[in-house]
Amino acid sequence: MSIFGGTGSLGRELVTQAVNQGHEVTVLVRSPDKLPPLLVSRLRIYKGDILHLPDVVKTVEGKDAVLCAIGDGGKGMVRAAGTQNIIEAMKFTGVRRLICQTTLGMGDSRGNLNFFWRHVMFGIILRKAYIDHERQEELLLKCGLDYTIVRPSAFTDGPLSRKYEIGFNGSRNGLKLKISRADIADFMLSQLTSDDYQQKAVSIST
Repeated sequence: MSIFGGTGSLGRELVTQAVNQGHEVTVLVRSPDKLPPLLVSRLRIYKGDILHLPDVVKTVEGKDAVLCAIGDGGKGMVRAAGTQNIIEAMKFTGVRRLICQTTLGMGDSRGNLNFFWRHVMFGIILRKAYIDHERQEELLLKCGLDYTIVRPSAFTDGPLSRKYEIGFNGSRNGLKLKISRADIADFMLSQLTSDDYQQKAVSIST
């Protein structure tokens, strides 16, 4: 498989769990030194840029699946552009399965957000990131690939628990609106052997 965003906070957890589960993992990163040192020898690492399509094609070619957990440090323009390159590279190389992390609050899951997340975080502080995620999901929904969009709530550093809600609708109230990176990575990897949410968006949170 290929993993994009492997040096981010979620991506490092995703890479770690994938390797520990025995997957052969290829990553495209700008700074290989940010990868978990103990895992470097167990990865195929390409140094490059997700915004450079040939780098993405090289990373995707010959793989059975692609997992995307890209971020942009708050700039609000890398997720959509990077996802577009991933989609183009997958179509060019014939890879079909794509599992991509966006965020709770997209589409019909916006109803799950409380006032603080709806109006302060996504309305002001993370507005650029929210818009970028919207554009990212628009690309995914019309890409024609075997995608799964994973919409987690706010990341925490908690342990793997597998005690979180999956696939709730936008009217679900009373959520903590938090989930550990370990649980998100675990759920994303579980979708490699499931088609329950193929060509669908699924919300996860505690």
